[in-house]
Amino acid sequence: MKRIGILSDTHGTLDDGVMEFFSDVDEIWHAGDIGSLSLADRLASFRPFRAVYGNVDDARVRLSYPLSQHFRVEDIVVFMTHIGGRPGRYEPIVYEAINSNEVNLLVCGHSHILLVKFDSKHNLLFINPGAAGNNGFHKVKTVVKLDIEGKQMKNLQVWEKTRF
Repeated sequence: MKRIGILSDTHGTLDDGVMEFFSDVDEIWHAGDIGSLSLADRLASFRPFRAVYGNVDDARVRLSYPLSQHFRVEDIVVFMTHIGGRPGRYEPIVYEAINSNEVNLLVCGHSHILLVKFDSKHNLLFINPGAAGNNGFHKVKTVVKLDIEGKQMKNLQVWEKTRF
């Protein structure tokens, strides 16, 4: 079993409460708009770290992290990108990944809106963890964590904190 912490849209800032919430995770995944390499390094020094770059990330972040990642954890195939859309309205990069590969879990960011939804048409779980940083229109910062055990994704939890 692996416990995974998922966040996006930190835009260079991270609340200490997120680190407390992620204290029991095995890996951290960042779905883009990291904001700085120093923040990525902070997360990577805390736990094994996977990330993709987002539309606001500078050239240094883009050289360090890819546009998308396709990987396996336990028996779950994951596709992660920053701008992915949402169930029923995916971006072309997501449709390409879904159609050419088995995908059980789709993780993206960008919208700053927390959304966890099972996409029955594509037989996958969609997770957008919302926004963990201070920049943007969102009023509540959010991140998620869940357990992956074999082919099961379970025990999803949400951390949230009002920005203002």
